[in-house]
Amino acid sequence: MQNAIEHQAHQESRLERGKRVLSEIDGEAGEKVINSLADIAPDFAKYLLEFPFGDIYSRPGLDTRSREIATIAALTTMGNATPQLKVHIAAGLNVGLSRDEIVETIMQMAVYAGFPAALNGLFAAKEVFQNHQL
Repeated sequence: MQNAIEHQAHQESRLERGKRVLSEIDGEAGEKVINSLADIAPDFAKYLLEFPFGDIYSRPGLDTRSREIATIAALTTMGNATPQLKVHIAAGLNVGLSRDEIVETIMQMAVYAGFPAALNGLFAAKEVFQNHQL
């Protein structure tokens, strides 16, 4: 099975692989981000597909759940990326993270980024959870 996956990865372009991985992780939310760039920066949309998703997210070594935990943590600590944090909280749910795992990840960031960043992250999670009925 691994050889088939590696073969597929070698047959896909970075752009094709990025589109596939983004769709698997973010579903419609990722597609909306890409589409929203079409009229202002279509090249940036292509870069977004190729580098983060075509190159980084598709690497072996971490599973998708672990990558989303890391992404949620990083975006929480930034404190200025709430729209992206919401997309990745939804993506975390999409790839099998529980609400408790997401909340604990964000709470852990209070130690490193402070209470304001963690509070903002928790409020973002609350909004995503309300809109993402499970």
